[in-house]
Amino acid sequence: MKRVKCPKCDQSITFDETRYQEGQALVFECPVCHRQFGIRMGASKLMATRKDERNQPLEDNTPSDCGKLLVIENVFHYKQTLELRMGDNVIGRYVQGSGINTPIETVDPSVDTTHCVINVRQDKAGRFIYTLRDGPSGTGTFVGNTILRDNDRLRIEDGTIITIGATTMILRAAGCEDEETTAESR
Repeated sequence: MKRVKCPKCDQSITFDETRYQEGQALVFECPVCHRQFGIRMGASKLMATRKDERNQPLEDNTPSDCGKLLVIENVFHYKQTLELRMGDNVIGRYVQGSGINTPIETVDPSVDTTHCVINVRQDKAGRFIYTLRDGPSGTGTFVGNTILRDNDRLRIEDGTIITIGATTMILRAAGCEDEETTAESR
């Protein structure tokens, strides 16, 4: 059994994925809010690439959990989680061959291919420090209602809301439980 979530109310819907072929499009209606939404069976090419990257051995002394970004497309209601790594995490729209290391799988045209960068490092006490800067991008990078200028560097922490184009990202610092994990484990 496979589970999908309604993009409007987050209600879980389960179905038997063995009854459908890869590439087949399915349409669901949420039993709670009655929103209709569709999915396509099969794994995306980007997700398969990320799995291959995760199976690569880590360099010596590199922490495996450096935090993550919860990405929510405001207009398209698509959610994804991006794992952060030490150093610069170049964030932008996935385009084959772009060379960014933290791609967002999106059709949002207002997200540039190199929209912003989150640098992850550790201080002497071992705490993670997250620093955000703009790409520079065409539509800007916002933290709250404040836009970052090209040379701005802003230290961010767990729960910081970042907006790029029509997409919102929420930083979940290393060691902090995210709400989805907590809700699913109950």
